[in-house]
Amino acid sequence: MIRKLRSGEYRLYSRKKDPKTGTRRNLGTFRTRRAAEQHEREIQYFKRHFQK
Repeated sequence: MIRKLRSGEYRLYSRKKDPKTGTRRNLGTFRTRRAAEQHEREIQYFKRHFQK
C-alpha cells in the first residue's frame, strides 16, 4: 500500500497489519510514486523467489 505524505514523499506500507501494534509496517519512503511502486514489485519478487 502506497500513501502520499504531507512532505510530498511516498511511503510504502505492508499489506497486512502488524498483529502486535495493529498498524501497517513501514517498508520505506521514496521521493516518487514510481520508485515506491518499483520497490513494491521488488519485495513481491523476493517473497516469491527466495523464501524457503
